[in-house]
Amino acid sequence: MHHFEEELTCSICYSIFDDPRVLPCSHTFCRNCLESVLQLSGNFSIWRPLRLPLKCPNCRSIVEIPPTGTESLPVNFVLKAIIEKYQQEDHPDVATCSEHYRQPLNVYCLQDKKLVCGHCLTIGKHHGHPIDDLQSAYMKEKETPGKLLEQLTDKHWSEVCLLIENLEEHKAQCESIVQEDKKTVLQYFKRLSDLLDHKKQALLAALEEVNMQIETEYEPLIENMKGIREEQLELMSLNTAIQEEESPLLFLEKVDDIRQRVKALKEKPLPNIKPVEIYPRIGQVLKDVWSKSEISQVNKIVIPKIKLISKEKICSHGCEKEKKSRKEFFRSLKHLAVILTFLVVATIIFSQHPFPFVKEVAFPFVMESLETFYQDFSKRFQMVVGTLWYTSNFLLECLYRIFPSSM
Repeated sequence: MHHFEEELTCSICYSIFDDPRVLPCSHTFCRNCLESVLQLSGNFSIWRPLRLPLKCPNCRSIVEIPPTGTESLPVNFVLKAIIEKYQQEDHPDVATCSEHYRQPLNVYCLQDKKLVCGHCLTIGKHHGHPIDDLQSAYMKEKETPGKLLEQLTDKHWSEVCLLIENLEEHKAQCESIVQEDKKTVLQYFKRLSDLLDHKKQALLAALEEVNMQIETEYEPLIENMKGIREEQLELMSLNTAIQEEESPLLFLEKVDDIRQRVKALKEKPLPNIKPVEIYPRIGQVLKDVWSKSEISQVNKIVIPKIKLISKEKICSHGCEKEKKSRKEFFRSLKHLAVILTFLVVATIIFSQHPFPFVKEVAFPFVMESLETFYQDFSKRFQMVVGTLWYTSNFLLECLYRIFPSSM
């Protein structure tokens, strides 16, 4: 039945009839379409106000509409039944409008170059646009693709091909630069990684070397002390065995043997353990040197010589700083004593010889000098206090390391 779709289409809205009404001239239109035509028509009869004249859109004959309007026009029930049956069928080959439900796309909009339905032309966004039927638009536009392609001349084709070659060449150059930069990055960080690994191995080797120094320093002493401890344990065990000896002669002989061995054991010198320190500490080196160095200067960082040093040297180093701070402190006190003496003498002079010159000139000069000295002394005193604070903390740390159990 969909082959008769054209006969089911209103000639005003180009859509399937909606509530079809028959005019006196026997032509059928949608009721809403007739209402629109009546509203647009201004040719009202003055001498017959009860009748509404209307020109048929198909035959152009003048027909009269009853006063009640299009509602009084007869319904084309046969056509309406056919349309209802048609709409109940499935029409997969008929394109419908996406904006108006089940309205076929059977009109070509010349302005927007697309298929539209009748409702798009009457009440939709294509209202007032120039239109054409689908077959006529198809015949007119059939030769258009060839004409459009004729505009693409050989020159344009050559320009496009040349541009493609240039773009591919530029792309290859950029990719080559990126690959070269990748190699540069890998080489740079490979050298940096090798350098850092070399420095790491050097630091570990330095720590291993000081570990061997520790082994050499302490292992013989520990073995010697273990031998003395074994000797003492053996003498204690021998003492227990002697107590069970019943023969006086053997008892005296064993006692004499113990006496000799105890005497020899007591004469063995015990080592004088001197506290040592591992210097410098790697953590401090990494903090003071490595963390403050630029990447380009890593190769210039010298691996420190790590060794065991006596804590007395560290304490003596701290004592030297303390002595220097003490000298600066006493030097400041010496200047203060001179100024105070001068101030006392000036006060005595003022009390005995109260000349205006002395009061107005000498005393302000003394106060200015005293103020200058006070500022200088305050700075020096703060420096001395800071030095003493650092030295005291350093000494406390040394004492804690020497006597950890008593602190």
